[in-house]
Amino acid sequence: MAGGCGSGPSATPQAMRLQRADLLAVSRALSGVERAVSAEVAATKAAWPLVVNGLPPDTRSIPHRPIAAASERAGALSVPGLFEEREAASLTGPGSSLASSFRTFARLAARGWQLIGASIAQIEHGSPAAARFARANIALYIESVYDAHFSLAQIGKQLLAGYKKLGGVSAFASALTQAEVNALASSYSEANDRLHPHTGVRLGS
Repeated sequence: MAGGCGSGPSATPQAMRLQRADLLAVSRALSGVERAVSAEVAATKAAWPLVVNGLPPDTRSIPHRPIAAASERAGALSVPGLFEEREAASLTGPGSSLASSFRTFARLAARGWQLIGASIAQIEHGSPAAARFARANIALYIESVYDAHFSLAQIGKQLLAGYKKLGGVSAFASALTQAEVNALASSYSEANDRLHPHTGVRLGS
């Protein structure tokens, strides 16, 4: 029953304690994957200009190494056990949406880059039909990478809002300080993680 309670004025003290414990656990998990996420973001930003407007007629004209590196970094991302769907189903309050946002990021990024790499391989080495299919669908895969980083960039705002909603410093004290929350919010932020520009390619182009 506590898991179903909100965090507004009517929430019971027991429900609030549970939501704070969940937010603390989620914050620790975000901190634990921060280095891997930063590596993925750096690799993606290096490769993004090569694909943001789609693939050129001759894909051999673009460097393949940055794309392969982005795919490798995204594929190496691990979703903390607490964030997996089965475990996350028990999370309450703001911690639940944070876990969902991270899970969306990790899965979309890995799948998007994997399919971009596979599409380039099909265009260069596959049959004409496979190459046409790859070009017709490449926009979906590029958009997936963009959407992944959009989800990632929302985590910091969600964390700050959740921390404040659950009582902030007066409620968490030294267990989760404002400085720790601010540092995580800065790492998982639009300024740090959002991709620019937006995708410039349409499905089927």
